[in-house]
Amino acid sequence: MAVKTERKYIFVVGGVISGVGKGITTSSVAKILQSRGISVTAIKADPYLNVDAGTMNPTEHGEVFVLDDGNETDQDMGNYERFLDTTLSRLNYMTSGCVYQEVIKKERNLEYKGKCVQIVPYVPYEIIRRIERAAEKSDAKVTIIEVGGTAGEYENVLFLEAIRLMKTKKPEDIAVVMVTYLPVPSKVGEMKTKPTQHAVRALNSTGIQPDIIIARSEKPLDKKRKEKIATFCNINIKNVISAPDVESIYDVPLNFEKDKLSDTLLGFLKIEKKYDTANLKEWKIFVTKTKSVKKEINIAVVGKYFNTGDFVLSDSYLSIIEAVKYSAYSQNRKPVIHWLSASEFSDNKKNLQKLKKFDGIIVPGGFGERAIEGKLNVIRFVREHKIPCLGICYGMQLMVVEFARNMAMLTDANTTEVDKKTPYAVVDIMLEQEKKLENKNYGGSMRLGAHKAKLKNETIARKIYGREEISERHRHRYEVNSEYIEVLEKKGLIFSGVSPNGMFMEIMELSKKEHPFFFGTQFHPEFLARPLNPHPVFTEFVKIAKSYKKE
Repeated sequence: MAVKTERKYIFVVGGVISGVGKGITTSSVAKILQSRGISVTAIKADPYLNVDAGTMNPTEHGEVFVLDDGNETDQDMGNYERFLDTTLSRLNYMTSGCVYQEVIKKERNLEYKGKCVQIVPYVPYEIIRRIERAAEKSDAKVTIIEVGGTAGEYENVLFLEAIRLMKTKKPEDIAVVMVTYLPVPSKVGEMKTKPTQHAVRALNSTGIQPDIIIARSEKPLDKKRKEKIATFCNINIKNVISAPDVESIYDVPLNFEKDKLSDTLLGFLKIEKKYDTANLKEWKIFVTKTKSVKKEINIAVVGKYFNTGDFVLSDSYLSIIEAVKYSAYSQNRKPVIHWLSASEFSDNKKNLQKLKKFDGIIVPGGFGERAIEGKLNVIRFVREHKIPCLGICYGMQLMVVEFARNMAMLTDANTTEVDKKTPYAVVDIMLEQEKKLENKNYGGSMRLGAHKAKLKNETIARKIYGREEISERHRHRYEVNSEYIEVLEKKGLIFSGVSPNGMFMEIMELSKKEHPFFFGTQFHPEFLARPLNPHPVFTEFVKIAKSYKKE
């Protein structure tokens, strides 16, 4: 008879300001516990009313990360998967919207047996049910749950109520970690603890006392600051963890271990560890390489999400950035990523000359017609000048459009996403997607999640993967129109990856004779890139880009 696993839960909540690093804290806590031989999983609880992250513009909330099962999630889910080198499911992600939706559905189905369905306790009960179900599915000893938002906000109070209910029932199985911020005002020149004190009191007002405080700041905390936090926040001084700014997010697990955070958590939850010390050898090698590699590789990303400043780009294309980093470091190159607005290439073709100074160009995914002509001009230039180019999702579709216009002589060829009346719809909406849009069925209705593809022999794609069948994650409504496959192939375009049923063109490329690397994927390879397991598509792109200028 199997022994039932005793589940433990760590909640990560925020204080003082948003963007304080709860996601990286959650990922890092999960990583260091995993390194001690503990089975872990991670959950993101977002307080907004969207049912999932799929309908939000990247400039609104950052990149939409897609899981194998097709769930569209917050970008923190990507960090969890990357740090843990694991695959998570839709059970590991929830929003207020999907929680309310489930409660209302149960009420309509009489699952509450005629009771008056109140926000408390039924919404927190549903949150708890989801947390416990994710822990069971993953068979995790420890489940780390990141609660979005900041203590004191109205939006996340029901998630905090769920923590209170769980902690009241089994306090020995629950730990609450608060990530807070200690400012150092430039005119004062002293690190201030008062905002943290107020944040803890706001959390106390919901019936929750943090067990551990992760104190973010520009500099490490001194003993005096730790003593003040301990005194005024009712916490043991050894449970105040200094988290100063570091060079990269990958330093964070190592920093936490310097303060013996995994020992503190394991002791608090009375968990027997498998290893006496954290087994982070490979992680340390990766982190060391990120600092020691000096020779640069310059990669340009031709993007369109520039609406609210450059900082948006790192959120909009987060997984691509990280995927480039992993592959670059694996090839002993320091990645330098340059942001190029597609709109600057729409009218002024002289700007295209600047593309020659880069080692490689990435044309990422996106939606809509804005700045598309600029992207098409870029694609033509890099094809004609043989600059290594990787197109992803919409980027691949536009590579097909450009090739159709300028090599297959299908003048005015386009995607129907941009021009519904184009005479040559080389990229068109999928039939089932057209019906969904007619019915205004937008949320969670794209071709999503992991789908298989067959790779043709003697192609770049087959060489990259080294096998005939692959599985990659998708997020799109449009596809290469099969009516034009023959004419495009006659002109030299190779569709080297095709869905098993032959309906979807998954990878396109030009032969090595025609171009060193002109390669596009309908799927998003960046979603499967990991620090210790770089994605082969990005690695091949970096390898070719490394030698581009020499050639």
